Amino acid sequence: MRPILVTGSAGLVGTGFVRAAAAAGLVVRRFDPREPRPAERGDVRDPEVLTRAAAGCGGIVHLAGVSRVVWAERDPEACRRTNVAGTANVLAAAAGLRPPAWVLLASSREVYGRAGALPADEETPPAPINVYGRSKLAAERLVAEARAAGLRAAMVRLSNVYGSPADHPDRVAPAFARAAARGEPLVLEGPDHVFDFTHVDDVARGLVEVARCLAAGRADLPTVHLLTGRPTSLRRLAELAVAAGGRNAPIREAPPRGFDVERFWGDPGRARDLLGWNARVPVEEGIARLVRAFAAGPGPAASQPW
Repeated sequence: MRPILVTGSAGLVGTGFVRAAAAAGLVVRRFDPREPRPAERGDVRDPEVLTRAAAGCGGIVHLAGVSRVVWAERDPEACRRTNVAGTANVLAAAAGLRPPAWVLLASSREVYGRAGALPADEETPPAPINVYGRSKLAAERLVAEARAAGLRAAMVRLSNVYGSPADHPDRVAPAFARAAARGEPLVLEGPDHVFDFTHVDDVARGLVEVARCLAAGRADLPTVHLLTGRPTSLRRLAELAVAAGGRNAPIREAPPRGFDVERFWGDPGRARDLLGWNARVPVEEGIARLVRAFAAGPGPAASQPW
């Protein structure tokens, strides 16, 4: 099997996928601006560097991108260049290989916006409400166009992935876990907001299964959710973190941001039926693991709570 190029290989999901792929016997090639080795360092916004990195690869797992809603709101053009133009570069690099490489895009539940009926399935109409969600939907449409033109490609949608202390410190799960481990206040921006928190180990397993299907020649894979199907409120997540920390950290409420979706959980049934995949790590176990990881080491410095 030819190697798989992994864009965003140094990120939360990228690191998890590289680890899971190696365990599954897949050969991967890393590609990320943060990779320590110069040969693996690169940015999807640079088509020449990306094309060179993809040479000889059989597939591209495209995980690179601006991954924070708040960052996209602060700099919409940077988000567009990375998430949309970067995806176009990935597709061009894949199509230019001989034979062409397949592409697997990791998208987001943010494409649904404020979905009316929950749990949302993959046929829920997209209606993103923020810059990040619109950028992911634009990337999905580029992949769909490339697929219609004959490129083998697939898409997965993820939801609130967590599970490593090396994650962005301002994401809610690591922010709560870090504060709970230190006995510091947990700040709830919208305590009754509800999300589908999915452990990175589960996401990585699902990505491996989709990659295997693409590598085996499947060209008809529909978009699938890799998520738990379980709604968890931010208040409940904070309480779980405090209980796991054992330091009676206080919980404080703050006004929510105006550009955030307030409620989401999805239906994972299609991934179960097509891939035999189910999320295995319940949020109670996952957040406890994360609190223990922060308690065992310093972790990254905090920035903001969400």
